[in-house]
Amino acid sequence: MRPNEIRKEIDNLALAEKLILVEDIWDSIAKNNNELPLPEWQKLELDKRYNEYKNGELNLHDVKSAHKELRNRYK
Repeated sequence: MRPNEIRKEIDNLALAEKLILVEDIWDSIAKNNNELPLPEWQKLELDKRYNEYKNGELNLHDVKSAHKELRNRYK
């Protein structure tokens, strides 16, 4: 099935069915996440941030305050 045919089929789904489909797609991607390409610069950045976290060098924020800050910033 071609992508445009898939989109037409998706358009015919109920919202609940679309949400289930999205979950299934994400689950499928997660099963094979070791196959996803990760550029070297991203690996280095993740390692750097993880080391900063382990060494207590980061200012961490809880989810609620981060969401509040973002909502206020982009009103």
